[in-house]
Amino acid sequence: MGHGMAKNIVEKGYPLSIMGHRNRRPVADLVKRGAKEAKSPAEMARNSDVIFLCVTSSVQVEDLIHRKDGIKAGAHKGLIVVDCSTADPNSTLALAEELAPLGVRLIDAPLGRSPKEAEQGLLNTFVGADPKTLKEVHPLIATWAENIIHVGPVGAGHKMKLINNFVAMSYVAVYAEAFTAARKTGVPLEKFHQVISAGGLNSGMFQNVCKWVIDGDPKAHEFTIANCDKDVRYFNQLADSEKLTTVVASAVKQTYTMALAMGRGERNMPMLCDAVANFNGVTLQPEPKAAKKNKKKKEKKEK
Repeated sequence: MGHGMAKNIVEKGYPLSIMGHRNRRPVADLVKRGAKEAKSPAEMARNSDVIFLCVTSSVQVEDLIHRKDGIKAGAHKGLIVVDCSTADPNSTLALAEELAPLGVRLIDAPLGRSPKEAEQGLLNTFVGADPKTLKEVHPLIATWAENIIHVGPVGAGHKMKLINNFVAMSYVAVYAEAFTAARKTGVPLEKFHQVISAGGLNSGMFQNVCKWVIDGDPKAHEFTIANCDKDVRYFNQLADSEKLTTVVASAVKQTYTMALAMGRGERNMPMLCDAVANFNGVTLQPEPKAAKKNKKKKEKKEK
């Protein structure tokens, strides 16, 4: 996500500094486009008006702010920090309160859609901020976001993101059990796909999962099972803090935790279907697209 967002910022005329990543290819590409590489979060804070954080969780956000050479060490009055991560809202609120006496405003703007839309500047974002701060950063966010939805005050964006992701991860957990049931009971997976696709239960998420289960595309939805587990855990923590009864969320969390225990954490979300199937003693065995094409060519030649 970060590369696409940064690319759109710099290409639309804004001066940009970036922090190095272990994968040097996107960093080198952004430097080639005109971005400058900062050596530390503190250096970036000293030389910036607005900082966008696009990391995995609150753990990384807190580290970037608190470490010895972190954002707090280089903070100045008027600095705005925009956290685009999927984070714990309680941590977001605590960090905003901590930075406020320094004249630093922290707001949340987690992301929707995929890296493809990030490259195109067509992401969704759910913003938690006061109206004045959002107005200041809106032109920058608009370089990479098509839909900017102001949910409420600081923390509201992260709450919305967790609710959104809980729904998405729940869908995938249901699909995983449904595909497993189809395989176990002898229902052809292609027919299951055909039935759901033709009715009111069809969705973009279902089609993404089917790109793996039916078509064998390993890049169908590039979001790891470990990240899914983290997001559902954050949602459950949010629900617990509000004393909500969450029977479904607890069951969904168990499904992702099971997949982690099976060593599937770094696999992409649609592959949860394989974990659930394997746990139940069956395989879905998706064929790679290339193999299917070669198979069809061979069948045509034989005819």
